Amino acid sequence: MEEMYTITLSDGSTIEHLRLNGNNFISRVEVTEEDFEGKLGELIISDGKGYEQIMHDAELVQIINEGAEWWFILRELSDDEKRQRDIELTLFDLQAQTDYIAMMTDVEL
Repeated sequence: MEEMYTITLSDGSTIEHLRLNGNNFISRVEVTEEDFEGKLGELIISDGKGYEQIMHDAELVQIINEGAEWWFILRELSDDEKRQRDIELTLFDLQAQTDYIAMMTDVEL
């Protein structure tokens, strides 16, 4: 009998009865990108028999529908990718603040 996995997302919701093929999780229940949105900060992958893997700052790589199955891949971001993401968010925030100040002071940038 094939092992079945459960993924517990950061909001406590679960995706259950998953098979694993390489790095692809396979579900017979439809899985969509929306199921993962904002829920990948920390997730737990377990097999119900003692195996448990915790992922921090994960990302959904892809979801593919193959007939009656949904195949999806999750991966953990590297430290460099996390730093780059944080830099981009900081730059975006600084640009938004600059645009707001320019608008409030009627300055053309």
